[in-house]
Amino acid sequence: MRAYRSMFVISALTALSVGLIGAPASADDDPLPASNVLTAGSAGGTAVAVGDVLNAAVATGTTADFATTSGGTTGIKCAQSAFTATVVDNPVAPGVATESATAHTFASCTANILGVTRVNSVTVNNLPFTTTVESITGTVTVSGTDAAPIQTTLNLGTILGSVTCVYRANGNAITGVSANDDNSIAFANQAFAKSSGPVTCPANGYFTARYAPVLDTTAEGTPAVYTN
Repeated sequence: MRAYRSMFVISALTALSVGLIGAPASADDDPLPASNVLTAGSAGGTAVAVGDVLNAAVATGTTADFATTSGGTTGIKCAQSAFTATVVDNPVAPGVATESATAHTFASCTANILGVTRVNSVTVNNLPFTTTVESITGTVTVSGTDAAPIQTTLNLGTILGSVTCVYRANGNAITGVSANDDNSIAFANQAFAKSSGPVTCPANGYFTARYAPVLDTTAEGTPAVYTN
């Protein structure tokens, strides 16, 4: 009799476990609704609307740099820099959001390049540029075209007068990474080659900057932008 009771208990537990495994999921187990690639205010939050204008300046305490060598310290540093972009497409994640970069400015720049006494201006040419943001990797890619390449013009003061140096991005694109911990987009050592200018102009430039926070200036309250 004792063995029979033990077998009965084991059978009952087995049936109960099978029943639980085979039971349909409750409403609480349903997956969360999909979010868009770009959301405002929080990760997985409200989708950034097509047509919204995004803006960011260099992170506090940092500069936007154009170094003459990759990772080098010789070059130009700008204490002020900002970009503006308009959202063109913001699909459900995973996916790729598209923006149009309409402005990219630099100011309060200094140089420690031999023979350069001042930085008169730093100008980004050929805007707007198509910009994409990938949800899985957070990769941000800014791309030019054959007719409108990614190009930056430096007007520099030298001991012999002002010179104009024109640089174009290698591969006609620059790539950065977005991060949600500080709502930033960071570019590191993005390579440019001199397109025109005298020997005073360095042969190459490497762009490094971190812009944070990226804000949706169209949405109420100007919330920070997240990548999902």
